[in-house]
Amino acid sequence: MIVAVGVVVVLLLALVVALGAIKIVPQGREYTVERFGRYTRTLKPGISFLTPFVEGIGQKINLMEEVLEVPQQEVITKDNVTVQVDAIVFIQVMDAAAAAYRVTNLHFAITQLTMTNLRTVVGNMELDEVLSQRDHINSRLLEVIDAATNPWGVKVARIEIKDLQPPPDITNAMARQMKAERERRAVITEADGEKSAAIARAEGSKQSAILEAEGRKEAAFRDAEARERSAQAEAKATEMVSTAIAQGDVNAINYFIAQKYVEAFGKLAESPQQRTVIVPADMASLVGSIAGIGELVRTAQAEQPPVPPQRPRAPPAPPPPRGGPAVPPTVPPRAG
Repeated sequence: MIVAVGVVVVLLLALVVALGAIKIVPQGREYTVERFGRYTRTLKPGISFLTPFVEGIGQKINLMEEVLEVPQQEVITKDNVTVQVDAIVFIQVMDAAAAAYRVTNLHFAITQLTMTNLRTVVGNMELDEVLSQRDHINSRLLEVIDAATNPWGVKVARIEIKDLQPPPDITNAMARQMKAERERRAVITEADGEKSAAIARAEGSKQSAILEAEGRKEAAFRDAEARERSAQAEAKATEMVSTAIAQGDVNAINYFIAQKYVEAFGKLAESPQQRTVIVPADMASLVGSIAGIGELVRTAQAEQPPVPPQRPRAPPAPPPPRGGPAVPPTVPPRAG
């Protein structure tokens, strides 16, 4: 019985020792091994064996990328404006031994380092620069903190400003400034639009005036041409009437006078100041006047001396023959 109990105790001790000597490291982590309190090596992901009662696990380090939140703090800018700033830091442990034994509290140390450098960077900038140059702030913080945490075996991947809150009065002033700037841009844009519209209208008026002048020029040319043709037609008609009168045709002058009479009567009726249209009571007087004018024309023709008939011209003399005497032209005898 005692032997059996001893065997069980020995087996249990062996199991405990075996379990303490076999270590399984999960993926994304590394364990440091200490021998009598001194760092000796680092266990990689997988199964590892330790010397029982001699070696033990020191620190369990997370090698995955971690996110640290930097608490919000008040920072005074270069132009003496207090702003509240907070940020987030992305870190990754690259050396488990350095991260375990070169700094006591890695996350706290990185958080405090970020806060102090954030005050330094923002304090050297004015408020407008802080609000408009976040990328510049992020890059400067990343450069400084990454260099400072390199001995700790930590790689700072990136730093982002999470929030920037100016005081309420500054925010209201900025809102009014932005509104005034927007109104100024609106006025400038409206003025530019009116300027462009005025230029377009002036250009249109110019083109319209040019086209109108060209139209008047063309119309004047056409009117002059029409008047010229009308004058030619009038002259031709007058010539024909004169020829007809000279030949003793009274109907031509009667037609000419009657046409002028009718045209004058039509103009009298079309006058805007004319209230009463005068119509001859006896149209026979018009015919009588025309007949009297015709009689005067016939009398004038009778008083004109008769025009002697023209003699026929003699035909030209033929050229003299070559080498012979010239033959005098034959003169026809005059009619007795």
